[in-house]
Amino acid sequence: MTEKLSLRKRSVTIAGHGTSVSLENAFWDALKDLAEDRGISMNALITEIDKERTGNLSSAIRVFILENMRRF
Repeated sequence: MTEKLSLRKRSVTIAGHGTSVSLENAFWDALKDLAEDRGISMNALITEIDKERTGNLSSAIRVFILENMRRF
């Protein structure tokens, strides 16, 4: 369980600009699964999330994952 809670920072490219995002490993795993289900890269999925967000990118990603997991 500790591994899933560990915070991990990754570099991503959004609309041609590099940035870093910090998420717990569990969220990175879920984001990877959602991207694979859609047949797109994680960067492409993060770009989609970024276009719709109004606040912090890490929070927007977590909420996106939560909303998608509730559909199952």
